[in-house]
Amino acid sequence: MAPTGVALRDVREQLFGAAERVLLRAGPNALTSRAVTEEAGCAKGVLHRHFADFDAFLAELVLDRIGRLDARGAVLCAAAGTGTVVGRLTDALTELFGPVALGVLGLITSRDALRARLRRTTPVGIPLLTEAAAVLIAYLTAERDLGRLAPDADVDTLALTLTGAGHLLFAGHEDGPPEPEAVRRVVVSVIGGAVREG
Repeated sequence: MAPTGVALRDVREQLFGAAERVLLRAGPNALTSRAVTEEAGCAKGVLHRHFADFDAFLAELVLDRIGRLDARGAVLCAAAGTGTVVGRLTDALTELFGPVALGVLGLITSRDALRARLRRTTPVGIPLLTEAAAVLIAYLTAERDLGRLAPDADVDTLALTLTGAGHLLFAGHEDGPPEPEAVRRVVVSVIGGAVREG
């Protein structure tokens, strides 16, 4: 329990939720410890009681979101063999690149100290994008093993291409996410030659 009697997980979630709202409303440059605590409706000291400094808080926010991505990846892999590969990947990209994920990616790319701290857990690539690609690699591997992708399909390259194309497609839309058909066209362009389902 935290000194206030509130469970630590509840405080973290309250602060993370507040950070996401600030990020979505005003962008990464507006994300300060004061903005987060004001949004959360708590004293500034609450954040510093639970995190060594603001960069530690931001790193934990990103790691928490990566953990959520991993959980969604497990669900995606469990769905291998059902639906269509194109449909599953279209849905996965739409979920992977939602507004919060794009905001967190903007935060990661705009803060050198945060990126340096995250290098401990994501030594190569861009945190969150690297883990998103790993989720897609695992799913595509499962589908290849089930025979729904060509046996020689290069799942690593396909996943990296989907991740990069998905990020560019979603980040380029200021007025909301792209239409599902636009996402589907990207998926078909990337994996269409490898798909072996009816």
